Amino acid sequence: MGRTYAGARMRRLREERGLSQAELARVLAISPSYLNQMEHDSRPLTVAVLLRLTEAFGVDPGFFSERDTSRLVADLRETLAGEITAAGVTPSDLAELASRMPDVARVLLELGRRNQQLAQRLAGAADSRDTGPGAPGSPHEEIREFFYRRRNYLHDTDLAAEELAREIAIRPGDVLRVLTARLADRHGVRLAGEPGADLHHYDEASRTLRLSTRLRPGQRAFRMATQLALLEYGGELDRQAAEDFPAGTPTHALARIGIAHYFAAALIMPYRDFHAAAEEVRYDIELLADRHGLGYETVCHRLSTLQRPRLRGVPFSFVRVDRAGNMSKRQSATGFHFSRAGGTCPLWNVYESFGSPGRIQVQIAEMPDGQRYLWTARAVARHRGGWGEPGKTFAVGLGCEIRHAHRLVYSDGLDLTSASAATPIGMGCRVCERLDCPQRAAPPLGRELRIDQHTSTFVPYPVRDDDGS
Repeated sequence: MGRTYAGARMRRLREERGLSQAELARVLAISPSYLNQMEHDSRPLTVAVLLRLTEAFGVDPGFFSERDTSRLVADLRETLAGEITAAGVTPSDLAELASRMPDVARVLLELGRRNQQLAQRLAGAADSRDTGPGAPGSPHEEIREFFYRRRNYLHDTDLAAEELAREIAIRPGDVLRVLTARLADRHGVRLAGEPGADLHHYDEASRTLRLSTRLRPGQRAFRMATQLALLEYGGELDRQAAEDFPAGTPTHALARIGIAHYFAAALIMPYRDFHAAAEEVRYDIELLADRHGLGYETVCHRLSTLQRPRLRGVPFSFVRVDRAGNMSKRQSATGFHFSRAGGTCPLWNVYESFGSPGRIQVQIAEMPDGQRYLWTARAVARHRGGWGEPGKTFAVGLGCEIRHAHRLVYSDGLDLTSASAATPIGMGCRVCERLDCPQRAAPPLGRELRIDQHTSTFVPYPVRDDDGS
């Protein structure tokens, strides 16, 4: 274990428990002066103290990990880019703020985002490109943030779904029959085929759940499980959605649906069984999809939620993008940062997957801060079935930090230790720190361009050096 300074987090843990320094020192079997030095970052957190903290307070060791701050630092860099540049704040300054005073950093981040939203409104964000479902401040984007803040894991929801799965004996290959029986016996809901445009529709008056005849068995199961969540756990869905959004608002309604979807996935893929299966096949997505009779995207999304304390899976980041780079889904249990503006990195392998549908692309990618990730990506297509009707195609990406990559079957044959094997990518051209990237699509924020009519460069946006040259 390297030197870890976690004074602010230790102090917060102590204050949340209502303990004095002397009382916590007794629990940790150290002197009050030693504890005081650690809380003021004069001494690093030792392994012995860390073990006592986790045993005494039931916190995960990751609570004190410096890796937890990488995503917060990236969020600050993107949201406060102009202010940071103007004030001369360095990346190391941000890292120290996020590490020592994470709550203060989050307050600044929230203020920065509110300022961005206000600026967009004042600038006349009537343009449809700025007010769509993915626009900052839109209800859909707020729901993504709801799950992003929770690292895409809802502990109480996951436990409730697993308990119900145990009660009704959910098993791969028998899910449709079990869900059909539960809906009928407990709620008097009957199923009916629906050839119309809707994928599903629940008629509360007649207690009829109409499912599109175009749905595959796994898709039918997911919508049945979602309806079961709404019927049996409606009050709990309301409570969780109300943690962030007022009841009666569009965001509350969307959050309620999102939590119901989470419950549905956790019901048909119960945590312990799915976690064991994932470990057994080394996170082979296609094998897991075949075993559970579900789609590739659904399995990827469930893999990104395996963060139960003391039974964690590989911490994944999950993303879904289209050919134009629009990101319709993004969740992360890692420090990986998804840009909220300016698009994503064109060197990312998610875009290569569009050229070979059905084939999984694998990439070792390195972020500007040196953190490396193993990414898998595959294109998935959906079609209504009729000739000439438009379909939709997405690239689904699933990535983990390189330190976990050996647990994945996709790492076989790759040199995980060589930095030269990694593709340098960034958060998005608008905020990327890679000034010499030939693929850059926008000038970097906060840097003066070097404009010379007598010189051309391979890099599209050359910048002046710090000395002005």
